[in-house]
Amino acid sequence: MSTRAILPIKLSLTEGDVYTLWAPTWKENGTEWQAFLGDDESVLAFASPAHLLSYLEQQPQHDLTDHPSWGHFQMQGADRVVPRERDAYDIVGAPSYLAGRPSHENVSRLARVFQVSKSLADVGTAEQAQIFFASHSILDSVARGAEHYAGDNGMNEWSGVGRVVLANWADVVRSLDGVVRDGGAALSEASVADAESRIAAAEQKREQERAQKEEEEKAAAAARDPYDESVWATAGIDPVKVSIQGKTVYTLRTYLGSSPVFLGKYGEIFTFPSAKHLGRWIVGNEDHDLAGVSTWGEIMNAANAGELDVTVHPDNAYSFSGLAEDIAEGPEAVDTAQMSKAYELLADAADWAADDSLNSFLLANPRMQDYLAYMMGATESAGYVPSPPFSDKSEAWVELENQLIKRFSKF
Repeated sequence: MSTRAILPIKLSLTEGDVYTLWAPTWKENGTEWQAFLGDDESVLAFASPAHLLSYLEQQPQHDLTDHPSWGHFQMQGADRVVPRERDAYDIVGAPSYLAGRPSHENVSRLARVFQVSKSLADVGTAEQAQIFFASHSILDSVARGAEHYAGDNGMNEWSGVGRVVLANWADVVRSLDGVVRDGGAALSEASVADAESRIAAAEQKREQERAQKEEEEKAAAAARDPYDESVWATAGIDPVKVSIQGKTVYTLRTYLGSSPVFLGKYGEIFTFPSAKHLGRWIVGNEDHDLAGVSTWGEIMNAANAGELDVTVHPDNAYSFSGLAEDIAEGPEAVDTAQMSKAYELLADAADWAADDSLNSFLLANPRMQDYLAYMMGATESAGYVPSPPFSDKSEAWVELENQLIKRFSKF
């Protein structure tokens, strides 16, 4: 059943399809209520949603006026009177659901027809229909769903429901027909036509909004980084690729707070010539600093299950290629983003190894320290401007690269 408080519905009765409003059971002051759009005499039904909307706009008083959610319902758009597909109830055609097997579709549709029919019978005092539902407890099981009819006796019970409906349903429909009357007899053609136009406009707007939302969701899905769904992202441990001095190596790194931790031990970074070599090595080795990280078990579980794909995110790929040559050529030739990223790896490695080799080198070469600050936009470079020749800066950068390479287990 829908969780909406007031539903526009379509009912298929003897005279054809009609539209009305239904308020399924709600509680007020400790008492349960249910209602349809109606007056003191009958439940009111209409030939179309436009007739229904026109009536609501012209008749402020009816049986739903006092419903606690009536004000909210009225604040919605003109298409508030248009039923969803699942809110169409084929009361006349109910026996056809029982002609087939107790599939999810047949059982769920029949359950909804029983629900609205019983509610209509109780609200409108359709005596024959009330007696029918009160006299046959076998009907109650339909609300349990198709699973109820999946057992050994399921088909027998489903057939039992069919026999009860076949013998009595015509009387039930006639009883329900008697409590529903056309509420649109006094409506003008002009008011109905106007309502129809506004409903169409509201439906078009809603469809445009739905399409726009769908496009936004597709765009968001396309923009979503697949890496974010990987075990690496979940564990917060990342494969790292380093291209330096003509070779490429792979390793792992995470951060504990702001402190880097590499796959390695005692200041030595364990490196591998390919991602596959790295993935195979992980399975049989636990003697390294990352093994103490709380999420390392997630990586091991994936590796032992054969589900670990060592994929390097672009953010964790570091290229030193050509930097020394570009530095020698001049500041304009240097890709500062590449340099900044490469320096990040140099600093992380030194930080993890807990030695001062990087800082000591820069302290011993203050012009190189000024150069790096200038190139990477640090504020402490104010007043310094690199000037040729730049060969000393290139040589100093190569020395920084060599410091990093010395930390690699294999190169």
